[in-house]
Amino acid sequence: MSYITRPATPFLDQRPGTSGLRKRVDVFQQPGYLDNFVQALFDVLPDAGGKTLVVGGDGRYFNRVAIQIILRMAAAKGYARVLVGRDGILSTPALSAVIRRRGASGGIVLSASHNPGGADGDFGIKYNIANGGPAPEAVTEAIYRRSRDISMIHAVEAADLPLDSLGTHHLLHTRIEIIDPVADYAEVLRGLFDFDAIRGLFQRGFRLRLDTMWAVGGPYARTLLEGELGAPPGTVVHGQSLEDFGGLHPDPNPANAIDLIEHLRAPDAPDMGAATDGDADRNMIVGRNFVVSPSDSLAVLAAHATRIPGYKAGLAGVARSMPTSTAIDRVARKLGIACYETPTGWKYFGNLLDAGKVTLCGEESYGTGSDHIREKDGLWAVLFWLNLIAVTGESVESLVRSLWREHGRCVYSRHDYEGIPTDQADALMRDLRSSLPRWKGQVLAGEPVIIADDFSYTDPTDGSTSERQGVRIVLQGGSRVVFRLSGTGTQGATLRIYLEHHEPDPARHDLPAQEALAPLVAVAEHVARVKHWTGMSAPSVMT
Repeated sequence: MSYITRPATPFLDQRPGTSGLRKRVDVFQQPGYLDNFVQALFDVLPDAGGKTLVVGGDGRYFNRVAIQIILRMAAAKGYARVLVGRDGILSTPALSAVIRRRGASGGIVLSASHNPGGADGDFGIKYNIANGGPAPEAVTEAIYRRSRDISMIHAVEAADLPLDSLGTHHLLHTRIEIIDPVADYAEVLRGLFDFDAIRGLFQRGFRLRLDTMWAVGGPYARTLLEGELGAPPGTVVHGQSLEDFGGLHPDPNPANAIDLIEHLRAPDAPDMGAATDGDADRNMIVGRNFVVSPSDSLAVLAAHATRIPGYKAGLAGVARSMPTSTAIDRVARKLGIACYETPTGWKYFGNLLDAGKVTLCGEESYGTGSDHIREKDGLWAVLFWLNLIAVTGESVESLVRSLWREHGRCVYSRHDYEGIPTDQADALMRDLRSSLPRWKGQVLAGEPVIIADDFSYTDPTDGSTSERQGVRIVLQGGSRVVFRLSGTGTQGATLRIYLEHHEPDPARHDLPAQEALAPLVAVAEHVARVKHWTGMSAPSVMT
């Protein structure tokens, strides 16, 4: 075993997006591609002497290969200790929990989240800092700049380490510990929820169907729900972690979790359905023939948070990403707490959580979380809902309808236009931005436009500013159309159009969402000329 240095040639396409660097697997399989990015990361981090690094991923194809490369390079960097989940597995929320509980200086997450897996799928890597959350933009930009100048790779020459059993190994002076991937995370959740109440719910015959979509959430859900909380065997479906996610697109929304939606529409449907995504940080909640929007889910959790042991003292505040519906804003006003509107990307919540300004936060893309870690957390959300149902005796649907009765329904949908050539997508956004001055004051969908801007955010904790975070068209009555290019795809660009209409009339709460939002769909086309720029007459996916 020896320390080695070898020459490297930079790759120029390694700028991390909102959730790290994501590319097709075959891109990461290029000789030196992953090594270069990891070396750039280690080069911008301070000295690792005496420090602990956490490494793990969602188990997708290339996960094990990547971990071996990272371990050899971490040893060369000089880490005192590296903690690795058994079998290379650590869900994104679990990795955050391990960083925080073990006092690590940071961690490397290997995941492309909700993107497809397998040899023909996607792979990703991101760095989480000592608070357990994603690295801020200053760090990711430094990594990118360094990646363009890499000339040497530093590693330890050694055989692959066994990852399939708990134990300790050494690479030169670095101690490699293979840890239980569930233990730290489970201990955090035990401190938040009334496990006895949830256990009693299952003892009374409550039926849950949790679809973990052949992804990393399966081992966690089976251990906690079927093992510790007494849910019947078979509660967790598609519960084995597979490298290709069984061919599924592990994005928990009605368009992809079709099996779950069909089961919850059946005459003998279970009481509640839920799904988690590729790295188990996202969730979808479903009642009997009733799909809960992520925005409504966040609002319901906030409205009832004091019923949950970990939040009985109340909420310091709440936060949502700008495109997420304003349902949570209305709950916050009722509770008399602050509600922060941030750009898309969980890292923006991190500063607010660290400063104690917020307790709950969430995004429209099926991500919710709290101050227990610094990532969104799919299984946490499922347990939160189960705990609420156990203590209120209400169903999923009745909890949401109570929210609507009190605050009105925020009818909401996201339309994704996928695979747009990048130059065309950029041209659409340039044209849209240049047109903004002429829209303010005009009447669209029968209402004056009161805001037509490109959202800019100033962080209230450190004063940093993030600009060009999404184009907003806001009407006088509160209806909104928001346009963004997604930073999570790996092929071409994805245009996301977010549509929201606040409906106070209970008689109209059951109007199909796309029907209620039709006037705003027309506004979106009129303002952005989507068909002109993309050639697409309809979105690829509507959620």
